[in-house]
Amino acid sequence: MITPIKLFLFPVQTKSKKTLARPGVKNIVLVEGVRTPFLLSGTTYADLMPHDLARAALQGLLSRTGLSKDAVEYIIYGTVIQEVKTSNVAREAALGAGFSDKIPAHTVTMACISSNQAMTTGVGLIAAGQCDSIVAGGVEFMSDVPIRHSRKMRKIMLSLNKAKSLGQRLSLIGGIRMAHLAPELPAVAEFSTAETMGHSADRLAAAFGVSRVEQDEFALRSHSLAKKAQDDGLLRDVIAFKVPGRDIVSKDNGIRPSSMEQLAKLKAAFIKPHGTVTAANSSFLTDGASAVLIMSEEKALAMGFKPKAYLRDFVYVSQDPKDQLLLGPAYSTPKVLERAGLSVSDIDVFEFHEAFAGQIMANMKALDSDWFAQTYMGRKSKVGAPSMDKFNLWGGSLSLGHPFGATGCRLVTTVAHRLQKEGGQYGLVAACAAGGLGHAMVIEAYPQ
Repeated sequence: MITPIKLFLFPVQTKSKKTLARPGVKNIVLVEGVRTPFLLSGTTYADLMPHDLARAALQGLLSRTGLSKDAVEYIIYGTVIQEVKTSNVAREAALGAGFSDKIPAHTVTMACISSNQAMTTGVGLIAAGQCDSIVAGGVEFMSDVPIRHSRKMRKIMLSLNKAKSLGQRLSLIGGIRMAHLAPELPAVAEFSTAETMGHSADRLAAAFGVSRVEQDEFALRSHSLAKKAQDDGLLRDVIAFKVPGRDIVSKDNGIRPSSMEQLAKLKAAFIKPHGTVTAANSSFLTDGASAVLIMSEEKALAMGFKPKAYLRDFVYVSQDPKDQLLLGPAYSTPKVLERAGLSVSDIDVFEFHEAFAGQIMANMKALDSDWFAQTYMGRKSKVGAPSMDKFNLWGGSLSLGHPFGATGCRLVTTVAHRLQKEGGQYGLVAACAAGGLGHAMVIEAYPQ
């Protein structure tokens, strides 16, 4: 068996693997992928709106590719917490970026895999022959989320709007109580279970025996690798963005390597006092946007582009949102490998979404468990956990940040760039999402 080290030193060996191209099936390629710097919410982007970030990503894509503004046939964006003024943020961002007003655009939402859904929706349009070129992306803006009046207060305000006389208005106003003025704050919690995601992550870590030390070690690894990748200029998908009234932003600002001693000082964030999930081993609230150009291979070559990668098999999964909320990768990885006819050892590059360090470690343990495979997936045996020598080597959501709607495009673009850099042939993206959802995709390097 070829070890990961040898694979890295002699990338020519990976080229002997079979291609995943299939007779009669269109080859669909990633031409380019970009993103704004991912910033901690409440920092430099604080005075913007979501469509401003999405527009910046789209303009960055146009600039990097030299693409004509009427050359794509469809635009799809993913987002989670919608700004009510721009509910179809894909359309508003596209118009703002200068794309032709003749290009249709729609917005999808699927929690943390929203931009994955945007991309695969585009893949479906190309595969069906509806389009040859699409732009997909995602955006999230946590610096300014919609905060609603209470339900009772909203009812009074709507009734006031319909009141026909001064007496009716005064009667309604007289019914307002102090309790009615308490706002409804959004929470990263499951509607079906009322449990916050952090609480669920803590329970999941406990169920799989993931210790606090293991979680802190993984978080430290993520930040350290992200810092190295940033310093080495490997995060090529990041575009500089001139924030109106502020400076030019060109780097992610959540990358903060620390030490195990510093991480150990933090208290439990969700299950207090004995929980193991802390602010440092969780992903942080992030503002950011991403965009990718996806085409049929034939169209890309005809337009003079050199694709980065082939987008191959993908799957979506769902499971119990109470006890298996964050196990999407454990369910989706075996399924997508099976569809592609590959094994874990065939994959050269892994990029998993890091919602929480405990979530990543729990998924690793599930993938490496015959009991989990047999009990929950109806499989004869485990597929095995990815080698850490291939896993999230340029950092991940814990360190780079996680704008809910934008992370999927970052994962796919990073796989393409790592395959080019490391000489691998196959990459695998996997992610969990609220609602007990999950996604995985196999990506194949484009011949250099």
